[in-house]
Amino acid sequence: MKRKVWIGSIILMLCFAPLSGITLDSCRIKARNNYPLIKQYGLIEKTRDYNLSTVSKAWLPQVTLGMKATYQSDVTEIPASLGNAISAITGQPFSMPSLDKDQYQAAVEVNQLIWDGGIISSQKRSMEASAEIDKQKTEIDLYALNERIHQLYFGIMLLNEQIVLQYILLDELTANHKKVQSLVENGVALPSDADAVKVEMIQTRQRIYDLLSTQKNYCLILSAFTGLVIDEKTPLEKPVVNEPVEANNYRPELKLFAAQQLLLSNQEKALHASNFPKISAFVQGGYGRPGLNMFTTDFSPFYIGGIRLSWNLSNFYSLKSNLGKIELNRQQIDVMKETFLFNNTLERNQYQTEVNKLRENLKSDDEIISLRRNIKLAAEARLSNGTITVTDLLREINSEHIALQQKALHEIQLLMAIYQLKINVNNL
Repeated sequence: MKRKVWIGSIILMLCFAPLSGITLDSCRIKARNNYPLIKQYGLIEKTRDYNLSTVSKAWLPQVTLGMKATYQSDVTEIPASLGNAISAITGQPFSMPSLDKDQYQAAVEVNQLIWDGGIISSQKRSMEASAEIDKQKTEIDLYALNERIHQLYFGIMLLNEQIVLQYILLDELTANHKKVQSLVENGVALPSDADAVKVEMIQTRQRIYDLLSTQKNYCLILSAFTGLVIDEKTPLEKPVVNEPVEANNYRPELKLFAAQQLLLSNQEKALHASNFPKISAFVQGGYGRPGLNMFTTDFSPFYIGGIRLSWNLSNFYSLKSNLGKIELNRQQIDVMKETFLFNNTLERNQYQTEVNKLRENLKSDDEIISLRRNIKLAAEARLSNGTITVTDLLREINSEHIALQQKALHEIQLLMAIYQLKINVNNL
C-alpha cells in the first residue's frame, strides 16, 4: 500500500505540476540574458560611438604647428645695375640688403572644413551599418541558442513522461507478480513464471534509474544555461501553441543581409563623395626670418588667411573598378540570401510535414492504447484460468506500455516540431 502511495505521489508531481512552474519562454529569455555573448552588444555600441565621435571631429578646426630651419645655396638679389639706375633717378645712394642663406620659420595653421562633398556623412552611415552587421551576426549566434534550449526543455518533459510510465509499469508488474506468486503457491504456475515477472521488474527499475540519471543531467545543463535552479522536482509547464504558425520570416539572417546591402550603398555614396572637391577656410600665423617681406633680414611675425579648394582628380582612375566591386558584392549577398531562403523553405516544409504526420499518429494512439489495454486485461483473466503462460501476459503488458510510450513521445515530438516551425521563421 505504501508503495502505491509513493508511486502515486511521483506521478502527481510529474504530471500535475502547478501553473507557477518554469515556462519555455522564461528559459529562453533567461538563457539569452545569461549567455556570455550578450555582452558583445555593449562592446559593439561603444565601438560604434567611438568611431562616430572620431569621424565627427573632422568638422572641428584642424590645427597644425610647423617649424623649419633651412640653408640654401643662393638667395634672391637685386642686380647692381638696377641699384645704380635708382640712385641716378633719386640722386641718393641706393643699396639693397643681402638676404641670409640661413632661414627660420615657425608657423601655426588653422583649417576649417566648409564642404567635404558628403564624405563624413557617408563614413558615419557606413560605420552605423557596420555596427548593425556586427549586431546581427551576434544575434544569429544567440538565436542558435533557442534550439538548444528547446531540445533540453522538451527532453526533460519527455523524460518526465517516460519516468511516469515506467513507474506505472513497475506498479503493474508488482501486482501481477503477486498474482503469479499466488498461482505458484496453488500449484497452477511454475516458480520460473514468478521469476520471469521478477526479471521484468528489475529491468524496469534499471530503466527508471537510467531515465532519472539522464533527467538530472538535462536539468543541470538547462540550469547552467538559464541561471535558474532546475532539478528533477522542478515543474515544467507544457507550452501552449497557436497554429498555424505565421508564414512571415523574421530570421536575423535576413536582417544581416539587409545591413550588408546598406553598407554597400553607403560605400558607394562615399566613393562618389570622394570625387568632389573640398572647400575649407584657413589662417596661418607665424614668426620667422624672413617674414612675408623677403627683403628684410630681421625676424618678424606674419599671418595669412583665405579659402582653399582642393580636388583629387586621381580618384576618377579607380572609380569604375571600385563601383564594379561593390556591385559584385551586392550580387554575392543576393545569392547568399536566395540560398538561405531556399534552404529555410525546405526546412519549413519538412517540419510542417512532420507536424501533420504526428497529428495523424496521435489520432490513432488513443485507439491503440484502448485496444492494447483490453487485450492485456483479457490476458490477465486467461492467465488466472491457466489458458496462457506468464510470458504471453508479459508480452501484452509490454505492448500496452509501448503504446503508452509512443503516445507520450508523439505528443512531445509534436510540440518540438511546432516550435521548430516557429524557430524556422523566428515567430517565438
